[in-house]
Amino acid sequence: MSHTLGVRQAQKQKTRQALLDAALRLLEEQSLSSLGLREVTRAAGVAPTAFYRHFRDMADLGVALVEEALGSLHTALTALLSATGDRAGEDDGEERIAATVELIAAYVRTHPAHVRFIAREQHGGVQAVRAAIGGQLALFTQEVKDQFAREPEAAGWADDDLLMLAGMYVDHMVMTASALLEGGAAGAGPGAAERVAARARRQLRLISLGRRHWLDEH
Repeated sequence: MSHTLGVRQAQKQKTRQALLDAALRLLEEQSLSSLGLREVTRAAGVAPTAFYRHFRDMADLGVALVEEALGSLHTALTALLSATGDRAGEDDGEERIAATVELIAAYVRTHPAHVRFIAREQHGGVQAVRAAIGGQLALFTQEVKDQFAREPEAAGWADDDLLMLAGMYVDHMVMTASALLEGGAAGAGPGAAERVAARARRQLRLISLGRRHWLDEH
């Protein structure tokens, strides 16, 4: 009996993932608000009625795509910040800067469709999806702020200022991901992605410089 339930659960998860993958492929060329349920089920090779065993509607599927796109990054980002936290002030933050940009670049290389989906839907027409993206980015910001607060450079900082700094860091990650996606696209020209990465590192140096001297002005 338990074996049968296990097989059914595995098949259910397989169908759910097929719907997500099909939607993501279709969203390469259109927004979620223009994508139809029957279009997704046809691409996934399942009956339209099967859709409702996994998602309430297309907005619910979109929220699941947000979680799939951004959920795995939390562990990677937290580990990166923690690993570079003790040494963040030793080399003007160069290790953290390089590692952050490489983390984003690696994610864009391995998940371009997810990055394109987030970039398009962050300000798109499906409110639930916009809210889900905003919630994920707010969580990223809080995680970054919590790490920054544990570092010696945070001594004397107000809580709101640390949260603002973390927001700048997260906004920069989102902007860099979109720019790297465009830089790696066909027709972008040789070396375009590396130029984007180099610019992103320079921008993070400015943020790091501002962090070191923020209290000088306050």
